[in-house]
Amino acid sequence: MRHDRLTVLNALEAQGVCPVFYHSDLDVCLNVIRACAAGGAPVVEFTNRGDFAVDLFGELARELQKTNPEVVLGIGSVVDAPTAALFLNRGARFVVSPCLVPDVARVCNRRMTAYFPGCGSVTDIGNAHELGCDIVKLFPGASVGGPDFVKAVMGPMPWTRIMPTGGVDPDEGSIAKWFGAGIVAAGMGSKLITDAAVKSGDWAGIETQVRQTVAAVKAFRAK
Repeated sequence: MRHDRLTVLNALEAQGVCPVFYHSDLDVCLNVIRACAAGGAPVVEFTNRGDFAVDLFGELARELQKTNPEVVLGIGSVVDAPTAALFLNRGARFVVSPCLVPDVARVCNRRMTAYFPGCGSVTDIGNAHELGCDIVKLFPGASVGGPDFVKAVMGPMPWTRIMPTGGVDPDEGSIAKWFGAGIVAAGMGSKLITDAAVKSGDWAGIETQVRQTVAAVKAFRAK
């Protein structure tokens, strides 16, 4: 299955919720990612945390390409271009940063791969647009002004596509507030994929939570 830049952007916006996840165990990661995909969120951000994360990512990507080709696996927490290149070489379909790193944008553009940089100001967002970033990650979402910040940006810059991470909860009220402000997607981590569910191996529970959250976004958009 071809996962080019445009396909990835459209798939992310369609599901509205981007699960953000890291674990050091390959089997746990596979189970969580497959649960997310089964719940309607096949676009998943795996975070670059811990030693050997790049090797683990390579194993994950290789296995999922064989067994679950619908999964669009990206890498998060990337802060320099060499690291981005390592993950792109191992099949990353998009790259996410906590901050805007121009060199990462250039590496991704060279490979025609989507890059979502972390932005905390209007200047950051403007610079990201200049570097060709289609979607910007508002980070940390709640701390830099939340939905009010999104609304304020959309006034003078209505072409902006914002995906906050941090501050968006998997419930109808939070979804209505953020998507009502104009975001196109939201990154969700431990509130969507809870530590308790991971520890107990409750993959069905994770699938259910993801499905409910994706449905809540769809229901809000249909209003």
